[in-house]
Amino acid sequence: MSAFDNHKKLFGTAFVFFAALTIWVAVIPALHNQKNNAPLPGAKPLTEAERKGKDIYIANGCVACHTQQVRNIDMDKMWGERPGVAADYTGNHRLDFLRNTATLMGTERTGPDLTNIGNRQPSADWQLVHLYNPRTVVKESIMPAYPWLFTYKEKPGKNDVIVNVPDEFKKGKTGKVVATKDALNLVAYLQSLKQVPLPDGTPSPEFLYKRNIAKVGDSGKPAGMDGQALYTANCQSCHQSNGEGLAGAFPPLKGSKIVDGDDLNIYVGIIMHGYDARAEYGVMPAIGTTMKFTENEIAAIINYERSSWGNNGKQVTPDEIKKALDSVNTTLKK
Repeated sequence: MSAFDNHKKLFGTAFVFFAALTIWVAVIPALHNQKNNAPLPGAKPLTEAERKGKDIYIANGCVACHTQQVRNIDMDKMWGERPGVAADYTGNHRLDFLRNTATLMGTERTGPDLTNIGNRQPSADWQLVHLYNPRTVVKESIMPAYPWLFTYKEKPGKNDVIVNVPDEFKKGKTGKVVATKDALNLVAYLQSLKQVPLPDGTPSPEFLYKRNIAKVGDSGKPAGMDGQALYTANCQSCHQSNGEGLAGAFPPLKGSKIVDGDDLNIYVGIIMHGYDARAEYGVMPAIGTTMKFTENEIAAIINYERSSWGNNGKQVTPDEIKKALDSVNTTLKK
């Protein structure tokens, strides 16, 4: 027991033991993970604006309601094309020796997951209107408004970014709503959140507990694509459930000459490649290309829009959509 009487030897032995244990349990696994979970080839570091936007995201407590992790269960398919992997988070670097960068994976999904929000909703116009007051674009939203990220100007400057907010949401404020630098940085960060494809040949984790849900029509056979569900998931946040859009921000589809018209090439081109020809409305992103719509999905969306809100356009088939896609893509290549 003499070893326990020598405090110096006892302290030295304990120190060596815990140092070895720390290296074995913490340091070696960390080096192993760093070597085997390098950032994905397509991952891009945050720009200065995006990094500042991330700080604003943290400061405003967004992580309390939004996750940034696609779980490997079937119900999470709507948030990303694949389940998340460790390499998705390796782009985070330590702030200093003592502090690590927040991964912002989150634990509470009161609001939607934002892992792939840069692809799912790439429109800066929509993001700004949504931040000012989420009810302007999603009436059922319980997300708080962030009016302090905006200011009001009677005569906005040349470089000011004007946010087209309906008067009913201004609460008596006059002038134009202008996004502050903080708002623009936050939107830049949200737009940067895109799920990076895995390298070629890398097996993708599977979604588990798949749900086999098929709609059954009157004939007893599975019905075709659900155009209303596709519209709700991809179009409704801008064009609204009533098809009336949002004045000064997003054009109406109700009574639209493009929706009811005969030029399918224009219609399909807008869905696939976006639209920016009307100064009174925000830019429409290339949602069809981003979400990789198939001919069946495009046909289902168009047929739903042409048969809703009093519209009465001609119904289309996937074959007609394929011809329109070929024509549009040929024109773009010229």
